Amino acid sequence: MTNPRSGCPINLTLETLGDRWSLIVIRDIMFGNRRHFRELLTGSDERIASNILADRLKRLVEAGLLTKADDPTHKQKAVYSLTERAIDLVPLLVQMGAWGRRHLPVTHEMSIRQELLEEGGPTLWDDFMDELRTLHLGAPPRGDSASVLERLTTAYRRALKQK
Repeated sequence: MTNPRSGCPINLTLETLGDRWSLIVIRDIMFGNRRHFRELLTGSDERIASNILADRLKRLVEAGLLTKADDPTHKQKAVYSLTERAIDLVPLLVQMGAWGRRHLPVTHEMSIRQELLEEGGPTLWDDFMDELRTLHLGAPPRGDSASVLERLTTAYRRALKQK
């Protein structure tokens, strides 16, 4: 980060994450398990432009929130992974989503994962963060609890079918 406006923690967080797309990209990697450029480009309801996505991915890598590695299955693809710094955003994203559910006209299908995370509370958030560490950082699985990502994905798919 070059020349922050101030040393205020809220300001510094906003300078890192506060643009229109960064948290959406992190959300799609975190909750949608989209790890490739094409998946991120085509899988998001918000329809990010390819040049904006490329820029945000580059910025998020530079900010230490994502890593980029060559995909061993395809020479021209890269795999994006969350770093510990990004995984630490889970509680913030849950709180942002909770605020949105209380105050904004959200749709059922887009808020079902949020609802489950709110109901599960910090214990579920910790389990999800541990699962993300396994998926993205190669950490050994902690315990043998059911996959939080699977639960969230299943609920989302069910909600889409009810639409």
